[in-house]
Parts: sequence; C-alpha cells; structure tokens
Amino acid sequence: MSQAEFAERGDKKSVEDGDLLMPKFDADGLIAAVVTDVATGDVLMVGYMNAEALKRTIETGEAWYWSRSRQSFWKKGETSGQIQSVQEILTDCDQDALVLKVSVAGNGATCHVGYRSCFYRKIVKAADGSTRLERVEADKVYDPAEVYGKG
Repeated sequence: MSQAEFAERGDKKSVEDGDLLMPKFDADGLIAAVVTDVATGDVLMVGYMNAEALKRTIETGEAWYWSRSRQSFWKKGETSGQIQSVQEILTDCDQDALVLKVSVAGNGATCHVGYRSCFYRKIVKAADGSTRLERVEADKVYDPAEVYGKG
C-alpha cells in the first residue's frame, strides 16, 4: 500500500472545492476527529490525530490517534480488542476537522469507562435552573477493571 500523502495547503478555492487532501492541523499539530458508528450514525468519541496518526489510519484502515495526555500514538482497541475499523473518512469544508465512520470489534464499546459511546450523559436543566448530568446509556458494555486490571 502506498504511503498516504498530504498536499500543501492551497488557496481557499482549492481547499474547499479541490480533490487534494490538505488537512489543516492546529498549532499543536492536531486535527479533531469525530468518530461515529457506521451503522447507526451515533457519535462514539472525539479524538485527535497528528499527521502520522492520520497517515496510519488511512494506510491500515484502523483508527490511530495522538494522545494529548500521554504524548504518544495509540491504536484504538489495541488493549481492549475494540478495534475501530474505518469504513469512511470525511473532512469538512476547510479541512480542519474529520469524521471517521467506524465499525467497532470486540464487545462494540468505545468508551474506556465501559460504555458504548463516550457521550453517555446529557446536560439537563432542572426546574430550579441548575444543571446536572443524566445518563443516556443505562448500562456499561463491559467492566474496565476486567480489561485494564484497574479498580
């Protein structure tokens, strides 16, 4: 397989209307990647990629990210078995954000705390005007302590 290559950033017209991949990485060299379930469209997570993680993802068909906290690459599911197989990658109009449509292997969970999606709570406004979080996913798919050996 040939190495994924990115074109140099062009003018506005070529970025917005052209057929060359010219990702715009932020000041830290990262681009946001919204990850959705290819079958349902549900948002599973948001991750960040640097140029190398994006290249690895394109070349392997499996999702790779850059961990901002660990300052290292990570292949989603490498430890848990919940590998994200990338079915499609979309970029927005100015090529500074991505959407990855994936299928998830293993038990189908994406969130490291055991839920299917990292977006397992919603913000609700109470009658008194305060805000709180309410679960939209009632049950975890797995117990992280069993997978990662942490309590």
